[in-house]
Amino acid sequence: MSVPEDRRYSKEHEWALAEPDGLILVGITDVAQHELGDVVYVELPAIGERVAQHAKMGEIESVKAVSELFSPLSGEVADVNADLKDNPELVNESPYENGWIIRVKPDDVSELGALLDAPAYAALTE
Repeated sequence: MSVPEDRRYSKEHEWALAEPDGLILVGITDVAQHELGDVVYVELPAIGERVAQHAKMGEIESVKAVSELFSPLSGEVADVNADLKDNPELVNESPYENGWIIRVKPDDVSELGALLDAPAYAALTE
């Protein structure tokens, strides 16, 4: 499975992508969605809610299991992917594009440096 080079990764299989506007786009990796199987529900945090690095930010439910979602960095939730409410399968179909989960206004963008780069994440998941 390909691991996009343009983002950072947590050991819990979330990714974080710095956007030009300073916000951080967050989702789960292709590895994670593949292990979960068909996603049927995503519990999203509320806009304005605070998330902490490596702390629970929601849940994702598949036909196999319910798994916790962990934030790859600390900050305030600026946006959520409302499309996931009616189309949770977007996480399976497009984990790195249309299946994103939240956008975060980071407290400290340097937290991204504590995450894995693409080669390190690929090595972790081999």
